[in-house]
Amino acid sequence: MRSLERHRDVAAYALGVLNEAEAFRFEDHLMECARCAAHVTEFGPITRQLLLYRRATPQFVHPMAKPGPQMLNRLLEAVAARHRALRRRTLYAVAASVVIALAGPAVAIMGGGDDKPAQVVQATDARSGVWAQVTTENEAYGSQVELKVKDGAGPRACHLVAIGRDGSEETVTSWSAAHHDARENTMTGASAMHSDEILRYEVRTAGGEHLVTLQPR
Repeated sequence: MRSLERHRDVAAYALGVLNEAEAFRFEDHLMECARCAAHVTEFGPITRQLLLYRRATPQFVHPMAKPGPQMLNRLLEAVAARHRALRRRTLYAVAASVVIALAGPAVAIMGGGDDKPAQVVQATDARSGVWAQVTTENEAYGSQVELKVKDGAGPRACHLVAIGRDGSEETVTSWSAAHHDARENTMTGASAMHSDEILRYEVRTAGGEHLVTLQPR
């Protein structure tokens, strides 16, 4: 496969439509091409939206079916709920800052209504030497995920995979580790599962090699 053709395979790889041999060849190219690695990351939000659509659509429904009359109402309700949650968090943050200002060294931790605090888990694998930290925050659609990782054994393409309690697996985000760069990198992603539905996270290479497991409590 020529280099130009490999550049053109970015979208197909990110959307998972390449066959196994083509994906393997593209991953070899991805380890040497920072431009394609950046483009794969840019396709992350699109890939997650398609995954969420697939999960939310029953198998017997045609993929091009038009939305029903209640779709707009449900979307508006979801947006309104998100805005209410954001306003609550803002008010609690302001209230906490006032308490801290009045009470000196005392610190107040306040929770809000149905909002659950972010879940943070970190681990270092003794064999690979890879350190990772995952912060998960529930959203209406599932969960928002932030990954911090230190991996000095690159270059290599990697994935963060969420494994559900039902055994299902979902790629949360992908990136390309730089050549022998052990500095901390931060990526964001999303999962269609809520935090209580996720059994563990695994960082793997594009070839399937396990690098580190993160087990929420």
